[in-house]
Amino acid sequence: MKRLVCLLIAALVTGSVFAQKDSTAYNTDTIRVGNFVIIKKNKGGVETQTSPWRDWDKTVDVKIERRPRRQSNISTNWWIMDLGFANYRDQTDYGYAQAGSYLKTFRAQDGPVNQSSYQLKTSKSSNVNIWLFMQKLNVYKHVVNLKYGLGYEMYNFRYDSRLSYRKDASAYVYNDSLSFSKNKLYVSYITVPFMINFNTTPDRRNGFNFSVGMSAGYLVDSRNKQISPERGKQKINGDFNFEPWRLATIAEVGLGPVRLYGSYSLNRLQKNITRVEQYPYSIGIRFSRW
Repeated sequence: MKRLVCLLIAALVTGSVFAQKDSTAYNTDTIRVGNFVIIKKNKGGVETQTSPWRDWDKTVDVKIERRPRRQSNISTNWWIMDLGFANYRDQTDYGYAQAGSYLKTFRAQDGPVNQSSYQLKTSKSSNVNIWLFMQKLNVYKHVVNLKYGLGYEMYNFRYDSRLSYRKDASAYVYNDSLSFSKNKLYVSYITVPFMINFNTTPDRRNGFNFSVGMSAGYLVDSRNKQISPERGKQKINGDFNFEPWRLATIAEVGLGPVRLYGSYSLNRLQKNITRVEQYPYSIGIRFSRW
């Protein structure tokens, strides 16, 4: 009999111990959902000591705290695209340029090459950039960052004129005798940008940020594409005495999911020997995660 009573007492003690462990397993009032922390409190403002899933239908105070999003010191963004408009600032002294050998006149009725010869169709002159990657390196508390990358810049200048590029023994331009339904100069560069980025809301993915810096590009392709009823479609390839290197100031502004970019060339499109001074620039929308 005594042995049976001892067994019953031992069973009760063991049961109470396991019951206590089960209750303490839920001895928490905090629930984490993503970056948010939900803390349950009773009416007196004291944290409850019951299961967080029990009695949620009763009147309780709930405090929600947002935990800061963890950020890596180096983040990479792949395959970024820019779509924008292109133009150039023309600082050419055409009287001086026409005395050189780059601007040619073959027929008096076609007229000499002047500023009107370089007139663009602004709505059809475009800039398309494809960036293989861009990286952002934390410099100070993710507020100040260094941004850099590698990409391919493409400029399409649509002329509203009969300007033509040729390269025989040397490169030159002239006013053609034909009118073109399409007359375009295409130039492209392999480019490396460097920017200082300022992020005013580092804990938010879509806050306000802006970047300023410079880029260095190397000319990889240039051609003059023309379409006319007389000649059909033709492409004239060549460097046309363009500068092989392009240095530019660049900027980027981001507000929420919208990002704008701008670029302005610090050196002219053509070499000094041409006596033509044109400085390309572009502005548009950037499709990027940050």
